[in-house]
Amino acid sequence: MSYTPLEPHHHDHHHQNQVAATVLCCNCGVPMDGSTGLVMCYDCIKLTVDITEGIPREANVSFCRNCERFLQPPGQWIRAELESRELLALCLRRLRGLNKVRLIDATFIWTEPHSRRIKVKLTVQGEAMANTIIQQSFEVEYVVIAMQCPDCAKSYTVNTWKAAVQVRQKVAHKRTFLYLEQLILKHNAHVDTISIQESKDGLDFFYANKSHAVKMIDFLSSVTPIKNKKSEELISQDIHAGTAQYKFSYSVEIVPICRDDIVILPKKLAHSMGNISRVVLCSKISNTIQFLDYNTLQIADLSPSVYWKKPFPSLSDATQLVEFIVLDVEPTGQSRGKHMLADITVARASDMGVNDKEYYIRSHLGAILHPGDSAMGYYTVNANYNSDLFDEIDSNYIPDVVLVKKHYTRKSRKNRNWKLKRMAREHADIRANEDSRAAKQEQERAEKDYELFLQELEEDEELRQGINMYKDQPPQYYQEDQMDDEMDEDDDAPVVDIDELLDELDDMTLED
Repeated sequence: MSYTPLEPHHHDHHHQNQVAATVLCCNCGVPMDGSTGLVMCYDCIKLTVDITEGIPREANVSFCRNCERFLQPPGQWIRAELESRELLALCLRRLRGLNKVRLIDATFIWTEPHSRRIKVKLTVQGEAMANTIIQQSFEVEYVVIAMQCPDCAKSYTVNTWKAAVQVRQKVAHKRTFLYLEQLILKHNAHVDTISIQESKDGLDFFYANKSHAVKMIDFLSSVTPIKNKKSEELISQDIHAGTAQYKFSYSVEIVPICRDDIVILPKKLAHSMGNISRVVLCSKISNTIQFLDYNTLQIADLSPSVYWKKPFPSLSDATQLVEFIVLDVEPTGQSRGKHMLADITVARASDMGVNDKEYYIRSHLGAILHPGDSAMGYYTVNANYNSDLFDEIDSNYIPDVVLVKKHYTRKSRKNRNWKLKRMAREHADIRANEDSRAAKQEQERAEKDYELFLQELEEDEELRQGINMYKDQPPQYYQEDQMDDEMDEDDDAPVVDIDELLDELDDMTLED
């Protein structure tokens, strides 16, 4: 055993330090700094420890082939050019586990534009062992899955709906549709629809197959007076197999006469309907139109098929009603059902205290009107109706005032103890850039129509029979305001009996 003498003393200290500070890598044997406490050199750590473990090397992105947008989950579709920053951000967001490391760099690797593949090279840093940060690069390949975004699915509806029912009514208000909506909900007639869209003067129902649309038309014709026309359009045909696919559209038109409208009947028609007076009120709409002669209480029904042979419009509708104050009521003793004839003296509410103009008229509302009450009616004096039927009638047969219904001063609507369900539907024709003033007016008109409809339900028990109404808790602040409200409220303002109301919970089906 040879013995190596110690070198001179001034080198000794330095040599000892160097020996103490060097360890060999346990993997490749290269000398390395031992003060870090590591047993493996940096290069070996990089080779043996994978800080990117848990980050997948493959992922998917969804792409709409029609509008060429990418899906940014959960539901946003965005435009992004290939190799753009937006696309890179979207790809990185789709990658699980990226939050466990620090992203240093990300770049696209070129791929063939039509290959439906996007490759991204990522460089990340992370802690491999205590106090050791290493940097690694890796590639991720994204598969582009082509699909159809919901917006395109709606506009390219060729493949989604096979039949559409377009329901229209050419009137200035939406009350018919509000009532129809409630009937549809009660009878679950909308259950097969793919979607329901609201358009300017009606509703569109879309179906996956024709039989559902036919069923809807049968339902509509059982509850409201309609005519319908079917049209079909060839979507595709397979010449070899001899098959063809069609889309069916049914356009349904509802008679443009509504409850409470004043109507002038054509002469022949009035004669054939039991010689009823030519100036009548529309008293009820079901699958026929019912007219009431307010002078005699005579009632006549008109079927839609007869109406559509020679259609005629209303003279005036409920949006033109004016308020009158009842001054005197003299019953004639003649009554039929809930109607009772009376000779009534009224004055326009707007004339009270201004002039003494009074009108002495006959009305069917003798049972419910008393002196001091308010009533809504048509004021035909100096009215300019654009109607040929009106022009051919002797003006002596048209009274100055036709009363339609009693008018109640109501509680504020927040005190209603009931509510209705509404159908989910999309607004087809409300464009994003639409003049907001027009949109606002439309909104206000819709709210006004809805409030009128709710009031009609309160006033007419028969109308309520056909629909479902649900219990609703009036808001808490009702208590404080109640006193002020009741000061100016009629004692006989109609209210809906609690027994008529359903509990929403009882009505819930499994789908809810």
